[in-house]
Amino acid sequence: MSEQHFVVQGATCKCKFSEDPSKTDKIKVKSQSKHFGNDKEGSEKLLATSKEIGQTLEKNTFGKCKKQPVGNSFMVCQATITKWSGFYEKVTLSNEGKILLEKSKATCPMGAPDCIEITDHGQTAEPGEQNFKNTEPMVHNLINPMVDVRDMYTKEAKHEGISDA
Repeated sequence: MSEQHFVVQGATCKCKFSEDPSKTDKIKVKSQSKHFGNDKEGSEKLLATSKEIGQTLEKNTFGKCKKQPVGNSFMVCQATITKWSGFYEKVTLSNEGKILLEKSKATCPMGAPDCIEITDHGQTAEPGEQNFKNTEPMVHNLINPMVDVRDMYTKEAKHEGISDA
């Protein structure tokens, strides 16, 4: 099994019954405000859980819904999540919810079970000092040839030519 990421606020979802397959919406975590993922300051990326039920998306729509025909068109989707599947079973958060994974799927009363899928988990890489220390010097030099990373950790910095004036 490949690595699965936890889903955080701002993760992107799409519905397989949207008339426009490129229409997406973002998860807005409303069920808890204590548990964060992939956020240095712990203030923005709330973990999404299986308790994100109801209208818990930013726009609560995926455009027009193929499951709701009207005349020669379709009614506008009003996304309402009734349940989640495929969440991480091993951890229960303080809201009694299980953390959503990028393979998790949601059910909408208009669509079939698991009709809403996560297309982007919402996490972003935030490299820290330890990441640079763990990088192979050859790889670092290929990415940034102006700096020899080995010199950064072996030589003490000199402050020549700097005046206090």
